[in-house]
Amino acid sequence: MRNNNEVYIIGEIGQNHNGSVDLAKLIVDMICRPIVEELFNLELKPINAVKLTKRDLKEELSKTQMAMQYDNPNSFGKTYGEHRAFLELTDDQHYEIYRYAKETYHVDFVETICAIGAMSVLSKFTPDYLKVASRDLTNLPLIDALASTKIPIILSTGMSGKKELDDALEIIVKYHENISILHCVSQYPTHPKNVNLRTITYLKKMYPKYKIGFSDHTIGISAPVAAVAMGAEIIEKHVTIDRRMKGTDQKGSLGPDGVNRMIRDIRLLEMSLGVEDIFIEEDVKGSKIKLERSIATKRKIRKGEIISINDIHLLSPGDGFKWTEKDNVLGKHAAFDIDEDEIIYPNMIL
Repeated sequence: MRNNNEVYIIGEIGQNHNGSVDLAKLIVDMICRPIVEELFNLELKPINAVKLTKRDLKEELSKTQMAMQYDNPNSFGKTYGEHRAFLELTDDQHYEIYRYAKETYHVDFVETICAIGAMSVLSKFTPDYLKVASRDLTNLPLIDALASTKIPIILSTGMSGKKELDDALEIIVKYHENISILHCVSQYPTHPKNVNLRTITYLKKMYPKYKIGFSDHTIGISAPVAAVAMGAEIIEKHVTIDRRMKGTDQKGSLGPDGVNRMIRDIRLLEMSLGVEDIFIEEDVKGSKIKLERSIATKRKIRKGEIISINDIHLLSPGDGFKWTEKDNVLGKHAAFDIDEDEIIYPNMIL
């Protein structure tokens, strides 16, 4: 999925395409653009994957729920069933977007499949990963069918606890162990008090053989960046071309600038984490000389005078004696006149 230092970032288009293949491609263009940090002239690794969601409306909701009136500003139909039908792309359309992402940007493609009937899309192409949505972590027949394909699986835990997760894992491991688990909270958007990022460290301890990540529904980019600092190896975030567009997920998604900033900040954090040690970076040595302090004169010292503790203090630059080396200065004779507030160098003392 990634090298040892790279977080796997998934841009979740979901159904922010609003039923349009062209809009889906525009979102792919937007989230796959180069990521540059201009101050340090760094070209950073862009997004790793894009994700779509496939439903089978015959396996979606009860007849009553599908016929429910759905009259609101984000609706694409008079009933919820009509709304869902408008947003659903065909298998061929999913394949078109898959091919566009692969051929144009060479990114991975993740497909969330919400029903066994929706697995028909797999006759068109093989995604790099199958995603099990939070709502379907307890849909064990679906999980069994998805696992049987041997395609790597990503699980979201937004509506379940440890038992439900363990039940799902028990089924998948009968077929393979290429599994990733994403901490998730199925509140859209997620209130800060409910995010509980420490679930990430819990999952890493409890399931050390699997990759652990964060499927984020918070506002902004601080939570996914913090999740990476806590050890998340995968970040999934809803993305859109314009947060003001019609649609239930648009407002809780990242627009173009937000996507750019999130990927940039995650990549910079990857570089920033470093190693578990303390040392002087090579690039810091110039600042160390310029800013650190050295032993300096408090008063003008005449040639031959003995330097005492009351004659010295510390000033920059840092290329002279350190305070721990004061015994190399104290009790020594000045080799020549030394002005007040000057660094004392070895050639100045006898």
